[in-house]
Amino acid sequence: MPDTNNSISLSGRVTDGPEYSHTIYGEAFFKLILTVQRLSGAEDKIPVTVSERLLGSIPVEHGMYFHVRGQIRSYNQQTEKGSRLIITVFAREFIPASADETDVFAYKNEVELFGYICKPVIYRTTPFLREIADVLLAVNRRYGKSDYLPCIAWGRNARYLQDMKVGIGMHVIGRLQSREYKKVFEDGTEETRTAYEISCSAVEPFEPTLPD
Repeated sequence: MPDTNNSISLSGRVTDGPEYSHTIYGEAFFKLILTVQRLSGAEDKIPVTVSERLLGSIPVEHGMYFHVRGQIRSYNQQTEKGSRLIITVFAREFIPASADETDVFAYKNEVELFGYICKPVIYRTTPFLREIADVLLAVNRRYGKSDYLPCIAWGRNARYLQDMKVGIGMHVIGRLQSREYKKVFEDGTEETRTAYEISCSAVEPFEPTLPD
């Protein structure tokens, strides 16, 4: 298992923000949306949290291209209608693309995780007989905290995961994707929300490394 068990690299363009998010230990943090285009032309709109230290004097405007490296974080947000799992990319590097790059920009969305299955895997098939497995992965970080990250696998990877038990360590490679859906509440009202999940391109179990 590597030194970091949660890493993401993004290259995309800013389409919303930055706007103030919160302050912790005297340092302000800002949130923005980085839009990353897939090979298919579809776009993932990824929320990114950036510290004022990383932003510095960089002018950030809509349409500007940036490279981001960091980790995927999760937290629960309490609302009047219940609890929501919020996903964001916590930036450790936030670098503007050079002028040469923006002519033909190379979008990037790469995720690597080492975590533990923390809920029973949900395996299903679509009406078109496409196999899907939903996995919730607990990824440990410092100070005894964990990020709970939803993952989705397709085809052969879904079949492989369907019999995996809670507690098994999994190494996942993929990308962070976004999708909109409608949440229907008990009172009949609806709300359009955006879900974020890691689309798995490769999965394999791993054994935790014990200290000597």
